[in-house]
Amino acid sequence: MRIAVAGADDLLSDKATKMRESLQKSQTITDNVVSILGSFDHRLSTLETAMRPTQIRTHSIRKAHENIDKTLKAAEVILVHFDQFRQAEAKILQGPHEDLENYLQAIAKLRSNIQFFGSIKGFKSSDGIINHANNLLAKAISKLEDEFKQLLSSYSKAVEPECLFDCLPNSMRPSSGSPAHEHDPSDKNHSNHHSEAHNNIADDVVYTPPTLIPPRVLPLLHNLAQQMIDAGHRHQLLKIYRDTRSNVLEESLQKLGVEKLNKDDVQKLQWEVLEAKIGNWIHFMRIAVKLLFAGERKVCDEIFEGFGSLSEQCFAEVTTNSVSMLLSFGEAIAKSKRSPEKLFVLLDMYEIMQELHSEMEILFKGKACTEIRDAAMGLTKQLAQTAQETFGDFEEAVEKDATKTAVTDGTVHPLTSYVINYVKFLFDYRSTLKQLFQEFEGTEDSPQLASLTMRIMQALQTNLDGKSKQYKDIALTHLFLMNNIHYIVRSVRRSEAKDLLGDDWVQRHRRIVQQHANQYKRNAWAKILQCLSIQGLNSSGGGSGTAGDGGTGSSSGASRAVVKDRFKTFNIMFEELHQKQSQWTVPDSELRESLRLAVAEVLLPAYRSFVKRFGSLVESGKSAQKYIKYTGEDLDRMLGEFFEGKNTNETKR
Repeated sequence: MRIAVAGADDLLSDKATKMRESLQKSQTITDNVVSILGSFDHRLSTLETAMRPTQIRTHSIRKAHENIDKTLKAAEVILVHFDQFRQAEAKILQGPHEDLENYLQAIAKLRSNIQFFGSIKGFKSSDGIINHANNLLAKAISKLEDEFKQLLSSYSKAVEPECLFDCLPNSMRPSSGSPAHEHDPSDKNHSNHHSEAHNNIADDVVYTPPTLIPPRVLPLLHNLAQQMIDAGHRHQLLKIYRDTRSNVLEESLQKLGVEKLNKDDVQKLQWEVLEAKIGNWIHFMRIAVKLLFAGERKVCDEIFEGFGSLSEQCFAEVTTNSVSMLLSFGEAIAKSKRSPEKLFVLLDMYEIMQELHSEMEILFKGKACTEIRDAAMGLTKQLAQTAQETFGDFEEAVEKDATKTAVTDGTVHPLTSYVINYVKFLFDYRSTLKQLFQEFEGTEDSPQLASLTMRIMQALQTNLDGKSKQYKDIALTHLFLMNNIHYIVRSVRRSEAKDLLGDDWVQRHRRIVQQHANQYKRNAWAKILQCLSIQGLNSSGGGSGTAGDGGTGSSSGASRAVVKDRFKTFNIMFEELHQKQSQWTVPDSELRESLRLAVAEVLLPAYRSFVKRFGSLVESGKSAQKYIKYTGEDLDRMLGEFFEGKNTNETKR
């Protein structure tokens, strides 16, 4: 047992020894490996230290290559810009005239190069290049200014009048040399002229502004203007455009016939000449605004499109002198000495300013055109004010008219026909007067125009009453008033004035006409009718001289001598009346016949009755025809010659 235990212990001891030896070997190997690894790490560290300079050099070389690539690329870009610069310089030195489009491209490239070289940092030549480029750009812009001026001037020509007339609607084209038409209140066609003008305006007429500059040239001018604006040459651009276009516009107006007249010039002109000039001015205003100014506005808008308010500023400066030239004439008329005949031309001028108002507000929009708009509105108000004052002057002039024009035949006085025509023409301007009264009185036109018409009519009647007192024959006084008031009433009934004055006014004045007719009959025929009266025919004594001697009962008690004297007196008086009143005039045929009939209805029955009753007293004696010279038919025929306005020789025949 003990031997077996001892053997096992030995065995375990041997195994433990072997394990110890193995562990020692492993430790030795481990130590050796650690030693080897330590030695390797040391060598690696030494190698890394040895290789670091090489790595640094390699990185530097790589960086240098990258820098070289970048530098080459930058140099390539600079060289490209240098090449562009040289090309642009060569083109600019050639000038824009031959090839404007490429010239503008060259300027754009030059600006791009200036911007490019200005952005490069550290490039020593940049300043020199930029200075050279700026000098070149200044020369280029200067040449562009010259080109803009030359191009604008070469295509800016005054528009011939015939061309402007062709742009008008057919209804407004002048049929003769002068576009004006007369406005004389004594002209019966004036009303038609004015109505036709209103109809023309009322129609949808089309105005076609002329082509002031060819459309193909406008884009070139726009591009040139753009370059000048970009170069800061706005002022030079404005000056060139203004000087060129304003002169051409003024020349167009002068060719048309527009004159710059002041108040003194206007005062020196004869009325007929002045009236023609006013008619022309109205036509010129329409042509200027609707054709020339409209065309000029279109040119400005296209050349200066996208340049802010420059278009409005250029348009204002181009048109200022032309507008002033046109408005100055209107101002001279408005400020000149007032006279009744000027009222209608003042209203015509006021009309055209009102007609063109909205169009001028659109054309002359913006702050730059404020003065032009204000000047046009100022003239409109001035014309209206002068027209208002002329109304008052006319009313006073009618009442105080002291014309020495002799109306010996009692016919319608020239003042009456003048005033009535004047009033009728006022109604042709009814719409214009409505605007005028609303603007200055704040009322509708009807009450104002009715009041004005009544006052003028009353002033006329007051004046006619005064003129009628110039006649020595009271019968002619009443005939004169009858004729004139009848003319007034008839004219009112046939015009729009009737609607304003009313039926009461018409009926009242018709009664006045009848009153004057009755007064005429009483004063002209009362004495001659006395000759045909039976009163005073009886003889103061008896005997053979009385009508009772063998006479009829109708002549009983009448003195033959008295009857003879009555017939003789009647003949003399009737012949005098015939001689005189055949020279008097009743111009209205209806009134003339009515008045003759009224006289005949009184005279002929009285005469026939007298002849029938007392004719036998003279027929039985010698020279009966000496007393009974006329039959009733003779008298009727001779009454038919009354109021014909015959001259003295005609009545004697």
